[in-house]
Amino acid sequence: MEQDKCTLREMNCELNHLSMPDGSAMLMQGDTCVAAGVYGPIEARLAKMMYDKAHIEVVFSPVKGPPSIDGRVKELYIKETCESTLMIVLHPGTAISINLQEMEDSGGLLACAINAANLALINSGLPMKFTISAVHCMIERDSGKTILDPEENQLKNARATFTYAFDSIKKDLITCHTSGKFTEKELMSSIEQCREASQYIFDFYRDVVRKYAKCTAQ
Repeated sequence: MEQDKCTLREMNCELNHLSMPDGSAMLMQGDTCVAAGVYGPIEARLAKMMYDKAHIEVVFSPVKGPPSIDGRVKELYIKETCESTLMIVLHPGTAISINLQEMEDSGGLLACAINAANLALINSGLPMKFTISAVHCMIERDSGKTILDPEENQLKNARATFTYAFDSIKKDLITCHTSGKFTEKELMSSIEQCREASQYIFDFYRDVVRKYAKCTAQ
């Protein structure tokens, strides 16, 4: 399998863009944009309360129209990813709510949403075991090339798409979402390429946090 140029789309982020949440972030990856807000720990509803850990709630809202099945799938992936990074045992009997609003989808929406949620969690100050970076890629139908972080027009020629999330400590695979037809060799190759690319996102997180830390100190 050939590999296309190992680059990701330009990323931009604004923290604290919402006044009500305990942490918020608006993230752009290329033209794909997601706004995230974190509330909590807050009092959990009795039906959702767990006495040994916090309950994680994720709400994903599409840019237009009512919630869809695809949106519910995204909520599940984001919820399980965030549960793996948060130290939820420190806040038993509470709830942590993560609200995500799709602003624009130009490819890689799930990866952008996971990364936006991660930045909002960092901004909230909730204790985390590690941070998470998500990378989206595709296998081109005609050439068999692996393209990292493809645009919407590139996805029209995709034979398979992948979204992976990795932790910041060992770069272990935390989340995996796939679609289309691919071989085991293509799957393993795409994981390694996205794992390598995830370092760019972790570096971006550090730059964002450093920038806002300086703004707060001034």
